[in-house]
Amino acid sequence: MRIATSLDNDGTIDQIVTRAKNLRDVGFTDLWSSQIFGPDTLTALAIVGRELPTLNLGTSVVPIQPRHPSMLAAQARTVQSAIGGHLSLGIGLSHQMIVENMWGLSFERPATYMREYVEALAPMLRGEAVLVKGERVSTFTTDAVGVRDVVAPSLLIAALGPVMLELAGSQTDGTVLWMTGRKTVATHIAPTINAAAARAGRPSPRIVCGLPIVVTKDVAAARESIDTKLAFYPSLPSYAAMMEREGATMASELALIGSREQVTDQLGQLAEAGVTEFQAAVAASGQERDDTLELLASLV
Repeated sequence: MRIATSLDNDGTIDQIVTRAKNLRDVGFTDLWSSQIFGPDTLTALAIVGRELPTLNLGTSVVPIQPRHPSMLAAQARTVQSAIGGHLSLGIGLSHQMIVENMWGLSFERPATYMREYVEALAPMLRGEAVLVKGERVSTFTTDAVGVRDVVAPSLLIAALGPVMLELAGSQTDGTVLWMTGRKTVATHIAPTINAAAARAGRPSPRIVCGLPIVVTKDVAAARESIDTKLAFYPSLPSYAAMMEREGATMASELALIGSREQVTDQLGQLAEAGVTEFQAAVAASGQERDDTLELLASLV
């Protein structure tokens, strides 16, 4: 199981680059960054990867609704060229309350939307011409979009339910997970996506799992802090469904918390469950953050 960590993309571009350099210097080779309300993540990663070309960089994830697939394909291929071919493009559907209430867009038939979107996006990432006329997505190109002569970025979907996991396994390189626990990966995520990939004759899919993590002596305080910061997630239907599968009601029940030995054991359990890449969301500051990063970097 590869070990990666999250790259905070708040603040200025110089601050983001400095954070990435510090993480590289600690020993990390793989960084993932989300797209929420801060800077454009792909633009930031293009700059980070141009200045730090040894890093593997990924988005976890870029919401697709505000971006036509031809625009996202052009942007991703441009970033891929800029950073030397080390981009993993994680995409997702976001959430109904954000798509409809904040963006004023339709969340109708999300699985259909993602399927048609991938039908258009995946070949465009490979530099192919595309003609897709679907119920939700239509795309027509006559040639490659974006930078020419570049290897396609790895494409992953934030997939949790059976339909989305089938799509991820059969049409993409894998899935990017968040707030999805070990038992759910072992009994639901890994079997479903691996079977879909096998039926499609595709390689074993990547299963990138992001979870809060902290090496600490004060487990109770760490759990309280995580539950306070991530209190919003159990209210979102997609994450609530995964937490119900796990038998969890609070975010901290999914987190990796404890001593160095306990956290190392929990990482091993994730690998045994089928996770191929762990994306660490370090949920600590000060010495606890340093201790957590040191442990993770030693396992890279």
